[in-house]
Amino acid sequence: MYAILDIETTGGKYNEEGITEIAIYRFDGHEIVDQFSSLVNPEKPIQPFVVNLTGINNEMLRNAPKFYEVAKRIIEITDGCIMVAHNALFDNRILTTEFDRLGYPFEKQTLCTVELAKKLIPDMPSYSLGKLVRSLGIPLTDRHRAQGDAKATVALFKMLLAKDISKEIITETLKKDPKRQLAPKLLDIIQNIPSETGVYYMHNEAGNVIYIGKSKNIKKRLTQHFTSDNRKSKKIQHEVKLVSFEKTGSELIALLKESEEIKQNKPLFNRGLKRSNFSHQLTSFVDENGYINLQIEKADGRKKAITTFSNYQQAKTALFKITEENQLCQKLTGLYETKKQCFNYTILECFGACINKESVTEYNNRVQTFLDKRSYENLNMLIIDRGRDVGERSVILIENGVYKGYGFYNLNHQINNPEILKSIINPMQNNRDAQHIIQNYLRRNKVLKTVNLSANMAN
Repeated sequence: MYAILDIETTGGKYNEEGITEIAIYRFDGHEIVDQFSSLVNPEKPIQPFVVNLTGINNEMLRNAPKFYEVAKRIIEITDGCIMVAHNALFDNRILTTEFDRLGYPFEKQTLCTVELAKKLIPDMPSYSLGKLVRSLGIPLTDRHRAQGDAKATVALFKMLLAKDISKEIITETLKKDPKRQLAPKLLDIIQNIPSETGVYYMHNEAGNVIYIGKSKNIKKRLTQHFTSDNRKSKKIQHEVKLVSFEKTGSELIALLKESEEIKQNKPLFNRGLKRSNFSHQLTSFVDENGYINLQIEKADGRKKAITTFSNYQQAKTALFKITEENQLCQKLTGLYETKKQCFNYTILECFGACINKESVTEYNNRVQTFLDKRSYENLNMLIIDRGRDVGERSVILIENGVYKGYGFYNLNHQINNPEILKSIINPMQNNRDAQHIIQNYLRRNKVLKTVNLSANMAN
């Protein structure tokens, strides 16, 4: 649990500032579960430059509660939380100083979104809150007011959690959390897990990730893990002490995250999933008569694949569908072995490429149309799908045929700038597994839409 906050002060000498406004959002890693904000009477005048910066003046604070009057609420809303702030050292020092004056030891573990952003989003022109969130397409209202800045920090931290592919934040959080209770029963562990699409992470007592999985219903899948009596499940049940999760909304993003994060984190119980996700591929060649032929073969990284398949039967079923939808010849797609005409020619469903009757140009045009449609080589596109909640969409970026990564954006702040798009994208590896997952998913499932990108970024 996190307490994400922002504090405005009177300004002045180091350790002599007083709090003029505070806002705190209690955040469970997925959504805000409680919030508090208030002006605070600092019992000292505000520096003029601060008045100009924040708009908060002495008159506004005359009847505001003093710090001791809001201290109890601050303690309650931050109880058991890691404190998160932009320049967390400053906010922590201010709060610690105020509580010291009351004789109360206010000690919190902290995470700083400035430091996290520098690590997870390198090479940004500025890491000041205003400029950073603007670069990332995060809305910010009431700049230099506690509630507006804290709300923007929540959105920034949520983005940083998503970009943390190596899961360092959650692992460090678990290690830092002094009040973390190790659930005595497996069912207690999944009590607050949602029945939604996403990726889940099983942690051992040290907080390290020991298993990564994905599901369209995380709670249901975890229940299966914890009620199975096979050997692997029994070992997991013995080792797991806590489960964290990330909602993705999109099953495609869940598949991609699972594949990437297993490779990166190498969890103990994911050994069987480190191999490739596909065994067969579809390739093409031109025969002696000039016709483009399609064929299924075993996956081979040395050869260029049109698309890949998890197994041979899946490949054969897909090729039958491709042949039918594009009016291709079963002989030239390797589905009907013969030295004469194919079966479809005898029932007038093939135009005769099998016996050199159809024009090479006409036949190859249909094959090429299929190839252009199926392959995203050299293509710039967005794959838009459901987000983690109603007001959000997920986006996957393909640039010059290369999978660049995924991100999320608010429907009220649609993507219309290539730089903002690239800043919200969580960079991912463009390996053959990722290509297989995307192609296989698009072949078998519907997404909300795909968008071809021109010189002017469209949404």
